[in-house]
Amino acid sequence: MNKYQKAAELIKNSKHTTVFTGAGVSVESGVPPFRGEKGLWNEYDPIILELKNFYKNPEKSWVTIKEIFYDYFGKAEPNEAHRVIARLEEDGYVKAVITQNIDNLHQKAGSQNVFEFHGNSRDLVCTECGTKYPVTDELLAELPPKCKKCGEVLKPDFVFFGEAIPEQEEKLSFEEAEKADLFIVIGTTGEVQPASLIPVVAKSKGAKILEINIKKSNFTDDITDLFIEEKAAQAMKKIEAELY
Repeated sequence: MNKYQKAAELIKNSKHTTVFTGAGVSVESGVPPFRGEKGLWNEYDPIILELKNFYKNPEKSWVTIKEIFYDYFGKAEPNEAHRVIARLEEDGYVKAVITQNIDNLHQKAGSQNVFEFHGNSRDLVCTECGTKYPVTDELLAELPPKCKKCGEVLKPDFVFFGEAIPEQEEKLSFEEAEKADLFIVIGTTGEVQPASLIPVVAKSKGAKILEINIKKSNFTDDITDLFIEEKAAQAMKKIEAELY
């Protein structure tokens, strides 16, 4: 039995499969990771996503934020990894997706039950009154974008450096990890806390860990039961082929 057949068996025998994704699942959609040799932080200064810096100089931060997350990422489309995950959810194999990504590609692919641990780039939120707005070209026409109610600066509704994880998403994500008997880790190195603790919690509650990554992560030698060293889209297609 090869690794893809073993992975398919794990999914078939699972009563509650949860998928946990990081930047690696979106690389094949043209969304670069933040870290690593082709990471965004090699090209841009991460200070643009530091909360204190954003409040101090929102206009300058927003120029780069718009360039990265709206002009560039905004054109990204789901790849086969996102689509397979969505199909597995539709067929009852996958119960939920916990993602560290803010790119909305799981939802675009059709996934319904998605916990966005680091927030999302779909919405902007007022730094003063908390009003949320779906992103539009009109809102981004003038930088920094301003709240229509109180006139204060809007920020993307994702987690900046120095900002807390959204309370509800954090609670639900860890609860989901406790429910899983199979936890599929895809495209994440396990370097960013507290997100990196989620698979560890799943393992501690008895879940099997299936990991798909292009190289070993912080999880591989410690908690992973089955490791598939491959790009996300290729691996998910092969697993899906074994399932049906």
